Amino acid sequence: MTNLVAQLADSAKDFGVQAAYGDPIEVGGSTVIPVAIVWYGFGGGSIDEATGDSKVANLKGVGSGGGGGGYSIPIGAYISRAGRTRFEPNTIALLTVGVPFVATVGWALRRFIRAFR
Repeated sequence: MTNLVAQLADSAKDFGVQAAYGDPIEVGGSTVIPVAIVWYGFGGGSIDEATGDSKVANLKGVGSGGGGGGYSIPIGAYISRAGRTRFEPNTIALLTVGVPFVATVGWALRRFIRAFR
């Protein structure tokens, strides 16, 4: 199990910027670089009866574990054309993320105001 966790940790350090920014694409004389919000996580676990720990000695069998996941939201792209670079947002993705955020902030603000009346 330790080997699996080490392999996951080694692969996770390669995600970073490479996951948030895609490879440049040439389209009709323009260069497009996709941008995304990316988050990920992983876990692991094990149990070894050979440790001599009294808590472990009471357990039957040997355990192991694992898990992982990730999420990516495309938020837009940088477009370079004729020496100028600008950011074009993906309005559908921004609305999909923004509406629940605004609703949550509104709900919290309403509760905050009611608490201080």
